[in-house]
Amino acid sequence: MTDSDISALNSQVLWAVLALALVFGVIARRTRFCTLGAISDVVAMGDWQHARMWALAVATAMLGFNAMVALGWVEARHTLYASPRLLWLSALVGGALFGLGMSLASGCGSRNLVRLGGGNLKSLVVLLVLAVSASATLRGLTAVLRVETVDRVRIDLPAGQDLPSLLTLSTGLPVTTLAALIGGLLACALLVWVVRQPQGRTGETWLGGLGIGAVIVGVWWVSGRLGYVPEDPNTLEPAFLATNSRRMESLSMVAPVAYAFEWIQFFSDKSRVLTLGIVATVGVVIGALIDALVTREFRWEGFQGVEDLGHHLLGGVLMGVGGVVALGCTVGQGISGVSTLSLGSFLAVAGIVAGTLLGLRWQRWRIERAG
Repeated sequence: MTDSDISALNSQVLWAVLALALVFGVIARRTRFCTLGAISDVVAMGDWQHARMWALAVATAMLGFNAMVALGWVEARHTLYASPRLLWLSALVGGALFGLGMSLASGCGSRNLVRLGGGNLKSLVVLLVLAVSASATLRGLTAVLRVETVDRVRIDLPAGQDLPSLLTLSTGLPVTTLAALIGGLLACALLVWVVRQPQGRTGETWLGGLGIGAVIVGVWWVSGRLGYVPEDPNTLEPAFLATNSRRMESLSMVAPVAYAFEWIQFFSDKSRVLTLGIVATVGVVIGALIDALVTREFRWEGFQGVEDLGHHLLGGVLMGVGGVVALGCTVGQGISGVSTLSLGSFLAVAGIVAGTLLGLRWQRWRIERAG
């Protein structure tokens, strides 16, 4: 494969991801797909519709990713989530920080991207703060703190931390077979839970769940199948094109937001190139903008006061730091990561839920005290 072939394929990957991100933005806005909303609806009203939508998205992504593993198209070990090094404390602490920040900032990174597309200027501020804090946690001041504290606590596993890779050591079954079995069983269990109640059988639930899950699978295929080069002519090594991690990637909404703002800031630096994550970030905003314009629901929205601004600033910081520490957000770990059956992803989701519940409880206490 020549350099021109690589360049052409790189462009194909970016255009394909942009198209998928546009779909994500439209669906997420149309169905109000939001992890914070799902948790708060359950806590405040006992309404499980959005929780079932989220579970359906996870089931779809899990089924699709592990079907590709079973077919030999992709391997979980080529993702950021399935490393043999299990940073369990980072996943829990980072997830909790992200969840707490999400409750203060009126939504996670993906939700703020969608709201920005609808004209919400509060989300723009949150995303700017998230980008700065995430960048600092990748390579700056808080990165040193991360490396010297929670990242030191780890378990080195004999294989990748995805369940099929771990269980193949004790069962002797091929990873492809175990991926099909475990991924299929967990996905079916989630699907059964989703459809048990009428809330899980509505058109909105299925559009949001199937649509978002299918987009995640689509990006996995684009990155891991279409964008995979067995031998890069420059390095003579296998490569996954247009990724920041140099591994197979799907959607995530923390580090890519930081990369997007860095690309804008250092545009004249030729070493800064468009990547899957940057393009996906822009695509989600544009998709939400298109939907807002088509439905005539686009409107500008700002902060209600200093207190509202303070909460969103703090929430942005916590999400930026927590998302990098946990290696992902509600989309990155909660759907993309969990679809690989990674232990770290399950821990990160547990941390996110715990942090969100803590944040919601604090918000309720503050309101009751003020009243």
